[in-house]
Amino acid sequence: MKAGIIGGTGKMGHLFIPVFERAGYDVLVSGRSTVITNEKIAETCDLVIVSVPIRDTVRVIGEIAPLMQKEQVLCDFTSLKVGPVAAMLTSKAAVIGLHPMFGPTVSSIRGQTIVVCPARTTDATLNDLAAIFTREGAVYTITTPEEHDRMMAVVQGLTHFVTICMADSIRRLGIDIQKTEKFMSPVYQIELGLVGRLLSQDPALYADILQENPYVPEVIDACRSAAGDLTDIVKSGDPGAFAEFFCRDTRHLGAYCGRGQELTDTLIECMVKK
Repeated sequence: MKAGIIGGTGKMGHLFIPVFERAGYDVLVSGRSTVITNEKIAETCDLVIVSVPIRDTVRVIGEIAPLMQKEQVLCDFTSLKVGPVAAMLTSKAAVIGLHPMFGPTVSSIRGQTIVVCPARTTDATLNDLAAIFTREGAVYTITTPEEHDRMMAVVQGLTHFVTICMADSIRRLGIDIQKTEKFMSPVYQIELGLVGRLLSQDPALYADILQENPYVPEVIDACRSAAGDLTDIVKSGDPGAFAEFFCRDTRHLGAYCGRGQELTDTLIECMVKK
């Protein structure tokens, strides 16, 4: 069996090469500097995975889709699913959208989540693919492309939007990060760590996540509205209004508030031990 990763010379491709090799595949990769072409992979591999930047994904799929046959499986690793899955469905191949919910800097996929969007496939094919991930210790969530993109607007879009806003607020205020270290609380350290992690990566990735997902603007509007309301309450100096605002969110998150407390306590303990 052969598996081909288009864009496999990138970090995510490198992470998954040994995963598929351990599953018994001969793995071929294509990239800008490889002798093997995207077309060669599409014509010869049983399993083809497109792992290229979000803005390039639909175009690359469109180039290889006419070359694929019904006995093949076509997947992608993109952070969006509606567009890429629709593009893959123009082929004759079985189609399963994939989204690894982690970056390529992890040491393995053990304990990580992979979102799976089966679009045109048999149960056997889907189970065989899922088994590759579960044998490595990963877990998977099955959903539709539409639900995936709506969830990503919050899970990725809202998270990255708020993190970037925090970074830009610090810049606008002219705050020297080094000086804040003497005043650093564990929670601030965690938040600042997330800021640093995001800003140390490729801005094109986050631009695509925020700009290419059609559900992100609605999420950002909700965030801006919440920030506006909270701003008015803070400026009013009314503790009752603040408590009402605060407790509405506490009720909405419910049991996760306790889970979040436990999770961050664990993180803080690990930070202290270091």
